[in-house]
Amino acid sequence: MGMTAGLRERKKAATRQAVHEAALRLTVEHGLDNVTVEAIADAANISRRTFSNYFDGKEDALLYGEAQRLGTLVRRVREQPPDQSAWRALRGALDSLNEESGVADRALHVRTRLAMNHPTLLARQLAYRVRLEQELSAAVAGREQAGDAGPELLTAAFLTALRVAGQWWCAERETRSLHQLSVLALDQIAQPFT
Repeated sequence: MGMTAGLRERKKAATRQAVHEAALRLTVEHGLDNVTVEAIADAANISRRTFSNYFDGKEDALLYGEAQRLGTLVRRVREQPPDQSAWRALRGALDSLNEESGVADRALHVRTRLAMNHPTLLARQLAYRVRLEQELSAAVAGREQAGDAGPELLTAAFLTALRVAGQWWCAERETRSLHQLSVLALDQIAQPFT
């Protein structure tokens, strides 16, 4: 039973990834407003009903890669040495995530630009980030905090720096890496937390 469940989960993950990639490709080719759930389902070679089993709408399908990346960030924070301060754990997790992805993630750039230009996508992205903020706050709770900054303020500042770095990255058309810009933004706000 365990192997069957593992295979089933891998197939579900592969289907989610295929739908995400189809949604991203179609949106880049035709624009968000011109892409339907039916077109995404057809491009991913699944039914409309199957699409609905995986995603609530095209915005969720488009942001699936981001949701995966953010979930990995939370796991990486939890994996940091327990004696690290909360801020260092957040920074260490981000560095680990960036080392793994290596070069700039093209899909991340596309998703960031799309969200900046489409209010419905931006709203969905912000909802993901609110959930992430809660999960990160729980992950750093109990670690040493600098000053009076609690885990909620700390993670909000951290995520704001990452959001701004993403905007810089898109605005300057990737002349510097997202990681470089993230480090710059995080360093600028780090004083109270280190």
